[in-house]
Amino acid sequence: MAERTFVVVGAGLAGATAVGTLREEGFDGRIVLVGEEPLPPYERPPLSKEYLRGEHTLEQGFIRPREWYEEQGIHTRLGERVERVEPGVVVLSGGERVSFDAALVATGLRNRKLSVAGADLDGVLDLRFAKDADRIKAAAAGASSAVVVGMGFIGAEVAASLRQLGLEVIAIEPLDAPLARALGPELGRPIATLHADHGVRMRLGQGVERLEGAGRFEVAVTSSGERVEADFAVVGVGTEPVVVGGPSLADDGGVEVDPTLRTSIPGVFAAGDVASHDHPVFGRIRVEHFDNAIKMGQAAARNMLGRDGIFDDPHWFWSDQYDAQIQSAGFARRWDEIVVRGSLEDRSFCAFYLDGGVLVQTVSMNWKRDVRRSMPLIRARERPDRQALRDPDVDLRTLVREGA
Repeated sequence: MAERTFVVVGAGLAGATAVGTLREEGFDGRIVLVGEEPLPPYERPPLSKEYLRGEHTLEQGFIRPREWYEEQGIHTRLGERVERVEPGVVVLSGGERVSFDAALVATGLRNRKLSVAGADLDGVLDLRFAKDADRIKAAAAGASSAVVVGMGFIGAEVAASLRQLGLEVIAIEPLDAPLARALGPELGRPIATLHADHGVRMRLGQGVERLEGAGRFEVAVTSSGERVEADFAVVGVGTEPVVVGGPSLADDGGVEVDPTLRTSIPGVFAAGDVASHDHPVFGRIRVEHFDNAIKMGQAAARNMLGRDGIFDDPHWFWSDQYDAQIQSAGFARRWDEIVVRGSLEDRSFCAFYLDGGVLVQTVSMNWKRDVRRSMPLIRARERPDRQALRDPDVDLRTLVREGA
């Protein structure tokens, strides 16, 4: 029988996890890994934290050692881009066609650009790749102040790291609290006080009208007319999926996949940040987090081998900011009630997001135990007793109905 070929498009965490899983599961055929960056696959979370602060090297973030790919017979095509995925064929940007028996699209995200005058000035930076973190490190080394535009997860982590490097940081966020889009304003407020306590000067409820400078960034002008001077700016105003031609796209812009991570093209799967997944618990969602990329990469690899497993992970992620850790499980499109265990004011809590009484997401700050324990409740779409949720002495694991 002819040797089978699997092609993985995208050499980020999901793609690298998938090729590793294929080998671990005994696949001995040909594997081709295509990635736009010239570097071996690496973890992105340290880029805004340990790597940005100079505490870790990039090599410490490599998902596998450089030599592992050759040792495992993985044909790496790094620094190359895929234009299209067709039935049985991947088309590279130079026109080369690579045939496959199964393929995985794991192309990840790109940063949205800030669409204001001056956004293309030197000294206006963003963070997605290792080279971006290197630019921010170089800018910070010769600076005393920085503006951070957008206080989502990346902006908040960069702000924390720059403060830890000793820079004055001014954060501009159009919503009323950091992370408000993901967590809502109630949980965004303790995160705002965390940053304020560490010296970040926040301009909440304000957008950026324009950026000014004589060839290089000097001033951010806010929607209220305030002029914020700094040595450089880091912009984090959201992301969008990086897609290739061929597979059908969902309304959220991602590659549409069914519960088993299959796309509209037979034999082609998608995983990670780019995958818009028909989730058995949450409906169609697209999740942009580290843990999801790993688990989706594993699941997609096994299904490429014929397992046909449904991916129903309840999703978990974390964010480290200063000495605080935020964790979350689940996916709340909407909620009508938040029940808190612990204290928002003390920044030590676990918050339970309910939609019609159903637990859809759990978020904690400096309260690690209960997020993991809530995941079976989320997966089972439980309607837990509110008093039990509030009581820290109640073990969440006891609230799962027998047989759920």
